[in-house]
Amino acid sequence: MARRTLKSGYIDREAIAEAGERPSMRCVPIKSEEQLELQAVHRVREQWVMRTTAVVNQMRKLLLERGLRAPKGRKHLEEVIPEIRAHADSKLSDLFLLLLRQLNQEREQLSTRILMDRPLPGTSF
Repeated sequence: MARRTLKSGYIDREAIAEAGERPSMRCVPIKSEEQLELQAVHRVREQWVMRTTAVVNQMRKLLLERGLRAPKGRKHLEEVIPEIRAHADSKLSDLFLLLLRQLNQEREQLSTRILMDRPLPGTSF
């Protein structure tokens, strides 16, 4: 149905009634509780993956600003972090190392959640 006027409740009801009268209209079945839960898990997991990528990129950027290169990818960063800790020279302040450690801890927590493929047990609203 082409939109003829501005949106309103009456127009919405009219469109729903018209769609219900069409014999070729396909209906979408209502999702079960299990399907809704699985959908929620996938959405939250997708956010965790996106957040992990953001944290990894932030860590790489911070390192690059201090002249330390880390190749793209989470695995490469995981390999570089212990070397940076072991060879922290005068270029890296205690505050910077603390921030890097906190970001790395967040990355590890997110990675654990992603691997579990479900929300952490014991968490509540």
